Amino acid sequence: MLYYLFHYLKELGLPGMGVFQYITFRVAMTIITSLVFSIIIGRRIIHMLQKQQIGEVVRDLGLEGQLQKKGTPTMGGLIIILSILVPVVLFCKIDNVYVLLMIVTTLWLGAIGFIDDYIKVFKKNKEGMSGRMKIVGQVGLGVIVASTLYFSDGATTESRTETTGLVQTEQVGEHVEKRAPMTSVPFFKNHKFDYKSFGFWAPEQWQDTIGWIAFAILTIFIVTAVSNGANMTDGLDGLATGTSAIIGGALGIFAYVSTHHDFASYLNIMYVPNSAELVVFISAFIGATIGFLWYNSYPAQVFMGDTGSLTIGGVIAVFAILLHIELLIPILCGIFLVEDLSVILQVSYFKYTRKKYGEGRRILLMAPLHHHFQKKGLTEPKLVARFWLVGIILAISTILTLKIR
Repeated sequence: MLYYLFHYLKELGLPGMGVFQYITFRVAMTIITSLVFSIIIGRRIIHMLQKQQIGEVVRDLGLEGQLQKKGTPTMGGLIIILSILVPVVLFCKIDNVYVLLMIVTTLWLGAIGFIDDYIKVFKKNKEGMSGRMKIVGQVGLGVIVASTLYFSDGATTESRTETTGLVQTEQVGEHVEKRAPMTSVPFFKNHKFDYKSFGFWAPEQWQDTIGWIAFAILTIFIVTAVSNGANMTDGLDGLATGTSAIIGGALGIFAYVSTHHDFASYLNIMYVPNSAELVVFISAFIGATIGFLWYNSYPAQVFMGDTGSLTIGGVIAVFAILLHIELLIPILCGIFLVEDLSVILQVSYFKYTRKKYGEGRRILLMAPLHHHFQKKGLTEPKLVARFWLVGIILAISTILTLKIR
């Protein structure tokens, strides 16, 4: 909104109005705005949640300090969602296809999480929305993302044949040739994987379509895995929020270098045309998550609930896909991945041993993983701080893959 206003004022000849053309200025303004906005609006939303008696339902799992969390306002993810969307509307080019996809992602998964929290709080159903319906919603978002990247003229793709060391796009007039997406493969120099390769066995005219189908399946898997991973991680005060802010910082660096020809060419990564606005969006995400920590750090005054956890996980997943760095997600989102796997392994092993031995056995003292460490006696603040440190190491490692080839 402000971008278009200042652009109009610049055309009228008013001095200083061109400052909004600089991505660095808008990034700085977005971070500040989202951070301050989340702190200001956060207090009001927490008061509203308390007034409506929207509190966390806590089951006694024998964890230290757990029962003290009972009644703490939940659905605080509304703070994060608003603190992302308001600065984005103010400082982004809203007509950019990548920004529109990120807005849809934020609202889509925010709505799924909100419905889940609503069922838990107001319908007194501890299970919330059925797992099947959540999966349907996540699959729907994955299809939207994959289809937009394949069919939209605004989502240009790299040429498979690069000349003079510069990345080019296959574009004729206003129409961009539809081709199966490509992605960067970490740790390999001059190697980009073409999803078209999945159709090697089919006639050439079908290979791009088969590549798109493979890409859509992977997109659905990534969106589901990362959003659920963030949901699993949201079990301690500030854990999911701080981890997401760290991941957002790494994604911001990738977004900035991916939108510049020279940087992308030098670092040998995918150049993503028209993606500069993603840097502004991820700045809003970082500001919103850090601002939410004002109320969510130990001892938490509000929990994000599924409204927030599904949203931040989905935003991270889709953002990485738009930058064609989805193969780096296991490193960058390592904490989410381990939390996911800890639950899957715990449940699978319990069912297997119950069937084989007549009694269920466990690998961990409790899943997800952070509860296992709680059972071993680690205090919540120390445990969260250590997870953050691991998250920082993973983020730095992900950035280092730009040069480790």
